[in-house]
Amino acid sequence: MAKRDYYEVLGVDKNAGADDIKRAYRRLAIKYHPDKNPGDKDAEAKFKECAEAYEVLSDSDKRARYDQYGHAGLQGSGVHDFSRMNVEDIFGALNLEDIFGDLFGSGFGGRSRRSAARGPKRGYDLETVVELTLNDVASGVEKSIEFTRQDMCDDCTGSGTAKGSSPSKCPACGGSGQVAQAGLGGFFQMVSTCPRCKGNGTIISNPCKKCRGSGRIPRKRLVSVKIPAGVHEGQGVRVAGEGEPGFNGGPRGDLYCYVRLKEHPFLQRDGVDLIAAVPVGFTQAALGGVIEVPSLNGAKELKIPPGTQSGDIFRIKGQGLPDIRTKRNGDELVQILVEIPKKLNSQQEELLRKFAETEDKTVLPKSKGFFEKLKQYFNNK
Repeated sequence: MAKRDYYEVLGVDKNAGADDIKRAYRRLAIKYHPDKNPGDKDAEAKFKECAEAYEVLSDSDKRARYDQYGHAGLQGSGVHDFSRMNVEDIFGALNLEDIFGDLFGSGFGGRSRRSAARGPKRGYDLETVVELTLNDVASGVEKSIEFTRQDMCDDCTGSGTAKGSSPSKCPACGGSGQVAQAGLGGFFQMVSTCPRCKGNGTIISNPCKKCRGSGRIPRKRLVSVKIPAGVHEGQGVRVAGEGEPGFNGGPRGDLYCYVRLKEHPFLQRDGVDLIAAVPVGFTQAALGGVIEVPSLNGAKELKIPPGTQSGDIFRIKGQGLPDIRTKRNGDELVQILVEIPKKLNSQQEELLRKFAETEDKTVLPKSKGFFEKLKQYFNNK
């Protein structure tokens, strides 16, 4: 399925400022949050779609690439694969404390930072796009994929603190990551995530200058990916361990390379079959003969019988694409398009008129105009 325009997803103008984009995303994220729509798969899909749009439009570099080239321009930019994430992962990947800080205390969407602080957690998956030709699909191919991902800062080894220092216990929660507040009338207590350390239990008072305390920096990565023969448009090829690093010793996420097919000048794909529309002259169609048709393996000869009609389809066995499971090749389907000449020389016209006489069919004289033909038609009624 084609992705919607990101500006349309967030309901903002293409000239919208950063604050407008932030407000629009906050409103939609609250509206479609799974906690407010339990069991609603459509709301969950919209929530993830909004997160993807916000990740791109809130980043000046990704937004510029998207504005200029559309979705194709984001190839290799390290956009997260939100379709595989749960709610906690999405909030953690986007680092949304600045626009949802007042909601984290109630547990709304803020659980990822806390869970990351308490134990090992797998890193986030990434997605990118790989463009293939039909020939690539037919034989399988190995592609070099360049993308950007967040890696551990080599200055602070992911701690976020400057060299020689370490995170300190949060004074607000005493390192527990939670704070308790008296409820109505003092009869009960409400325990919520600590607003100062966001549930980590520690704070960074002396942040690393290179990563500014995040513990991670963007880094380009080049990997070689084997694409099997027979893949389909939109299908993802998983490259294990090439996603973002985990938390607290957790494993890396994966990279998913989604296939986009380049348009072929003559062939169209239909499952494992290929379709070619081939024009032939009307005399060829009437008399039959051998014509050349395009294929992935060069020009092929095809014999068409006398009386071939426009729209007739002929099958060339085994000249399609392989099935990704069985490896058996499909066929090439050749559709004949009979071309009628727009201009005839005098000899061709004379021959055709003689032929028309043998068919016992009336052919209007060339000199008659449209209205004269129309008048003659009604007079003969």
